[in-house]
Amino acid sequence: MEKKERFKQAEFAAMVGVVINLVLAIIKGVIGVISNSRALIADALHSASDVAGSMAVYVGLRAAKLPPDKDHPYGHGKAENIAAIIVAVLMVIVGFEIALSSVEAFFKPIEAPGVIAIYAAAISIIVKEILFRWKYRLGKKLRSDALIINAYEHRSDVFSSIATLVGIVAAVFGGKLGFTWAVYADPVAGLVVGILILKMAWNLGSESIHNTLDHVLHEEDTVHLVEIAKSVDKVLAINSLQAREHGHYVIVDIKVAVDPFMTVEEGHKVGKNVKEKLLSEAHIQDVFVHINPYSDEGE
Repeated sequence: MEKKERFKQAEFAAMVGVVINLVLAIIKGVIGVISNSRALIADALHSASDVAGSMAVYVGLRAAKLPPDKDHPYGHGKAENIAAIIVAVLMVIVGFEIALSSVEAFFKPIEAPGVIAIYAAAISIIVKEILFRWKYRLGKKLRSDALIINAYEHRSDVFSSIATLVGIVAAVFGGKLGFTWAVYADPVAGLVVGILILKMAWNLGSESIHNTLDHVLHEEDTVHLVEIAKSVDKVLAINSLQAREHGHYVIVDIKVAVDPFMTVEEGHKVGKNVKEKLLSEAHIQDVFVHINPYSDEGE
């Protein structure tokens, strides 16, 4: 897939997320206030944070597609990872605020929410699950950490809406059946939502930070790259190969052993052929080749 088409698809997905999250946040927020449901209001805040998250992903994708320049010779691919970290931080803030607000509700007299809140939570579950599945598959296809973490943002919203739905149903029908304490199921659901958001933010944020710190692909993930380089004519051995993840693409550093008695020009041609062969892999952005003289001792 061409890079231009990749970014076009990713940016479109991010903007779809912005629009849908904004609509859901407004609907759940309004109905949450009307129906007096703390859990639904918390869920609305979660969707509102997703709006900011999707915008951060969109900005990150726009920055990531910028070509290499003097200050960023390796390109701007890590902008996607940074966007993913920003999303995770937003999730932490929202999760903490929701959990704190829900705990405070236990110390105040509250009423059971209205039945309309049930419909809002159910619609949110369906829409968000569809968004998650679509963005997750697209993120894997495009090798985009930002899109994948944005997809899991939608999945966290699914879980939070399920918890919201359970809490609202328990509060509404528990009160009608004479279980007055059941009204507190609504803030309990809000607390569960907050905890779920915090947990997912931790998991996704730590993964994005790991990838940002020049994560090197494991040996089993680079075996095919070594074989490709070995297949180049006049390459006698591969002394080392390191492939660094740089956002959605990979940068390869490779040391190639050649006949120590060939000319510098011949060695340069071998290195150029190795680079061209590795660049034929769709996810590789650049290759740096170092030519070593071959030795029987493997030095």
